[in-house]
Amino acid sequence: MLTCHLGRLQEYQVIGRHLPSEANPTPKLYRMRIFAPNDVVAKSRFWYFLSKLRKIKKTNGEIISLNQIFEKRPQKVKNFGIWIRYDSRSGTHNMYKEYRELSRTDAVDSLYQDMAARHRSRFRSIHILKVVEIEKVDDIRRPYLKQLLTKDLKFPLPHRVPKKSGRKIYAAHRPSTFF
Repeated sequence: MLTCHLGRLQEYQVIGRHLPSEANPTPKLYRMRIFAPNDVVAKSRFWYFLSKLRKIKKTNGEIISLNQIFEKRPQKVKNFGIWIRYDSRSGTHNMYKEYRELSRTDAVDSLYQDMAARHRSRFRSIHILKVVEIEKVDDIRRPYLKQLLTKDLKFPLPHRVPKKSGRKIYAAHRPSTFF
């Protein structure tokens, strides 16, 4: 089992079910993809969500499998759409947000940072409903992502100061940085 430091999110697939009984010898399996810093938190979040959805608690249920999901192409920049439900001070809200990141976990990490910055929302009050990679450019809704999709996009670096070797640290006159 991989361990990690807290703070950095990983994606886990947790499969669990109600404990078998005489009335129901083969209970239904429930599968969730959960973003958590480690496997302990992932199991805890699984039971939290399952107890809200079905009448299954940790005491009368079991986890069948717990797998960490890794990104297929972690070097490729992708666009992600994330549907969330979060509790604010005034009520519960549904939201859709878009992020441009290298992986699903990075996009969710950005989401938590963004929600904390813009809405003062905590980790515990945000429920991620769905994370989808957006393949088509036409499906992107947000203008702050659309502006990055223009062809031949350049980021010029004006006013670059070249380092000259052999020059003293302190000069008697102010250097000219415009050439």
